[in-house]
Amino acid sequence: MSERIILADELHRKGYSCSQSVAVACADFVDVPKEILFRATEGFGAGMGTMDGVCGALTGGLLIAGLKNSTGNLDNPKSKASTMKISKAMLTGFREKCGSIICRELKGVDTGKMLCPCPECIRHGVEVVEENFV
Repeated sequence: MSERIILADELHRKGYSCSQSVAVACADFVDVPKEILFRATEGFGAGMGTMDGVCGALTGGLLIAGLKNSTGNLDNPKSKASTMKISKAMLTGFREKCGSIICRELKGVDTGKMLCPCPECIRHGVEVVEENFV
């Protein structure tokens, strides 16, 4: 188990959302202060705030992907395709590991059958970041 996964688990136990846990634990990939990552991902928790959206653990990782891969060139935005390719790989890997990318489905809200609890989603969220950037 990687140090990032251990850190993400500790952060979640401390009260961070799934998205905040993954993004802050993966801060070493990007040149962004942890406080900014924490604040930027706050609205992504609980499946974009309602459990109806994409799992926060994945969105936290996708934020890292964009920050890591984007050229940040506002006048000549050429990195979008390569970032989308990484994002697709992360989404696919997360779905394979967890069974879905939608928070409501992962938690079994409608079916009563949980596919993947938050701690595992967080672990897999960090894994898909590491698989694409380590």
